[in-house]
Amino acid sequence: MTLVVPAHSLQNGKPASRIRQKNEEAIIHAAEDEFAKHGFKGTSMNTIALNAGLPKANLHYYFTNKLGLYVAVLSNIIELWDSTFNHLSADDDPAEALARYIRAKMEFSRRQPQASRIFAMEIISGGQCLNEYFSQDYRLWFKGRAAVFEAWIAAGKMDPVDPVHLIFLLWSSTQHYADFATQICRVTGKTRLTKQDFEMAASNLITILLKGCGIKPAQ
Repeated sequence: MTLVVPAHSLQNGKPASRIRQKNEEAIIHAAEDEFAKHGFKGTSMNTIALNAGLPKANLHYYFTNKLGLYVAVLSNIIELWDSTFNHLSADDDPAEALARYIRAKMEFSRRQPQASRIFAMEIISGGQCLNEYFSQDYRLWFKGRAAVFEAWIAAGKMDPVDPVHLIFLLWSSTQHYADFATQICRVTGKTRLTKQDFEMAASNLITILLKGCGIKPAQ
């Protein structure tokens, strides 16, 4: 599943150069910070260009307008999230597959918390920029993931839990550590969440979620 992003990732049908890729990455990173702090309406292309260290004209060369850049930020995190679930198979071992997915999602929350917060704010505000993404194709993709859980249940590999709500729980529990990091730090008395904090949280989520599904965590 992908979003159509009006960016210049290809030129004359050829892959982007390393300089082009580097500039686009710098722009995306700067945009994540601004959109996370100020939202879509409160963010200006001027500020993004300044934080990316590029002239505004260069910014518009890569992304024609603010909406296109905003969609690119959303697309970036969604593609990362979905890629970890794309190859889920009924033949997989549930303990290994779910543990791998939870750790991957937690790593995204650690490395790209701003993008996760932008996605959360977009959904909370109605998700208008994601209407194209949440299409029939996406629903079919989602049903395909749920079908894997149903196959595991039918094979006696896990308890009969509702696959739809299990997927929701997997998403929300892993993204919580990005979206609500401030609350977590206040509660635990930390100034910030470290890599070790995320690893410990991932291990606990794996134990809790797998045992809740009747799956013995892999050693």
